[in-house]
Amino acid sequence: MSIPATEPGTTGAPLASASAPGTASARPHRPSFLSRFLRNRVAAAALALLLALMLVAVFAGVISPQNPYDLATVSVIDSELPPGAVGYDGQMRYWLGTDGAGRDLVSAIFYGIRISVGVGVISAVVALVLGAAIGLIAAYCGGVVDAVIMRIVDLQLSLPAILVALILLAVLGQGVDKTLMALVIVQWAYFARTVRASAQVERRKDYVEAALGQGLPAWRVMFRHILPNCMAPLVVTATLQIAHAITLEATMSFLGIGLPRTQPSLGMLIANGFEYMLSNKYWISIFPGVALVLLIGAINLVGDRLRRVLNPRNEG
Repeated sequence: MSIPATEPGTTGAPLASASAPGTASARPHRPSFLSRFLRNRVAAAALALLLALMLVAVFAGVISPQNPYDLATVSVIDSELPPGAVGYDGQMRYWLGTDGAGRDLVSAIFYGIRISVGVGVISAVVALVLGAAIGLIAAYCGGVVDAVIMRIVDLQLSLPAILVALILLAVLGQGVDKTLMALVIVQWAYFARTVRASAQVERRKDYVEAALGQGLPAWRVMFRHILPNCMAPLVVTATLQIAHAITLEATMSFLGIGLPRTQPSLGMLIANGFEYMLSNKYWISIFPGVALVLLIGAINLVGDRLRRVLNPRNEG
């Protein structure tokens, strides 16, 4: 009986079995992040819708049929026209109708999406940076620092966000910068709590102790070692907070204390058409409301899917 050859100087398995393809050395294929995300058809449709709305927000000035806030292109004679109507000069068709000022609702909605998305994204990003830094400091320092910071966070989260935003805008006044400031103050606590919970787990791991043992400064350990490992829950929170910020801004603009009328968002467009609801001119308020619901719904569905995909305990 012949004995299979083995590697010189060893007494282990035969060479043929060690080099054969398809053995235990081959690792099972793991689906990519994108493929796991797109596995859910509802989430895939929400992502496609969200990307389309983002493109509308970016290129609103290019793809809009008219500039709804340029008095030279708006005709008051065309005010309150129903969907599909042609202007009195016969040069333009208003597919979603016009509002009380004669503005094309398609163009007004495109510009409103741009403003709503801009305010939501900017406020969420600033709140993320501020909240992440505060949460990291609380988790890293611990003790009295952590207790004081988290009591402040608990106090803010115990109050309704819309109430805090309304009080801040009543004090600060109306304006884009004031609205952004109010939204940042409302949102930073969510990010601080999320980062603090993840950073506390990472703080006890060996790689942090090794970094500290090498004499690295505390700021570098926090932001170069701990923070990158907290990004998964932070991305999910940021996505959902963008939708929350857009909702809050729309609510405040609807109440007339948010953005100025020279920069109307979807919330203000809804408010402008609200007075026409009882006169059967539903399109002035309904169509901006539908756009707002689609925008917020798409962001929430994408954020929920991100939460599932980024959670290591979920396979699908």
